[in-house]
Amino acid sequence: MKTPAICLTVIAFMLSSFSATSAEEPPQSLENAPIASKPEAKPAPATLAQQGRDPAEFPAYVETLKTQARSQGISDNTINSAFANVHFVDRVVKSDQNQLEKKIMLDEYLARVITPEKIEKAREQYQKHKTELNRISKRTGVQSQYIVALWAMESHFGEIQGKEDIISALATLAFEGRREAFFTKELMASLKILDQGLIKPEELKGSWAGAMGQSQFMPTSYLHYGADGDGDGKIDIWTNISDVFASTANYLQKEGWKAGGSWGREVVIPNDFDTALEGTKTNQSKTVTQWKKLGVTLKDGKPLHASNRKAWIVTPDDNLGRSFLVYNNFRTIMHWNRSYYFAISIGTMADAIAR
Repeated sequence: MKTPAICLTVIAFMLSSFSATSAEEPPQSLENAPIASKPEAKPAPATLAQQGRDPAEFPAYVETLKTQARSQGISDNTINSAFANVHFVDRVVKSDQNQLEKKIMLDEYLARVITPEKIEKAREQYQKHKTELNRISKRTGVQSQYIVALWAMESHFGEIQGKEDIISALATLAFEGRREAFFTKELMASLKILDQGLIKPEELKGSWAGAMGQSQFMPTSYLHYGADGDGDGKIDIWTNISDVFASTANYLQKEGWKAGGSWGREVVIPNDFDTALEGTKTNQSKTVTQWKKLGVTLKDGKPLHASNRKAWIVTPDDNLGRSFLVYNNFRTIMHWNRSYYFAISIGTMADAIAR
């Protein structure tokens, strides 16, 4: 819920990282999802002034957050240390309010996020950590190439994790008010992480939206999906690659990954295709055989192979560009980041790594 590292400089950072998210909240990768998703258009965000919130009121707001934290059982020692240097972060508000709204098409997006250099490095990392990856893959059913693909996209193999103070960023975003409940929940989760002694306050860094570590998990995702990959009793998604891989695979497994399954393939849909059939809702699935009967073909025009496997049709650019026949694992990737572009990029990168 995945971010996982955006625009710490708007475009470059945004196109190199995304974050994991649960299906019930906005994308963890709040930085990228609007570009990549097809969801309905949203009204322009209100400024703090329009919402009646003056940054001068931030200190008082922090006190309400402290009270809420105490009511959830967070210790005074943790609260005092976590908020010792809390401050309003204006650039976080600007980043949240200036997210790009579908400025580019899929082909341009993929060209930006999947470069030959990134593919080459992903293959190198895949081979370097093959023993560790295979062990995790065997236990969870999540193929190694998908773990590496998410690692590449989220933090460029751990190189871009974000340097924002998580407590200040989340407190600022909660104060901003557009997603107050969501960011307050994430702030409370970050305090629980500190209260459990899992990391020190000064080490709790991440993206402006609160995504953390090499997997760019939001705090709630860290608590729910974080996994100890090397058995040392800790879950370190910042510096321990074993934990990063294990946590990534654990997320996908818990969210419904089908062991050994693929994500999908590019197809061609007929000119008279009913657009109401497009989408990834449960009731929009059909068997591959049914899609074949509706005129869907492979990219090269050859017919689909008959199969009772469930599949969905997605057209990221509203029939102006490419179409894809996708399977359950594509939908699982979208739990991480509810974005067609993102899920397609992960599948495409995974395919490139495995070649």
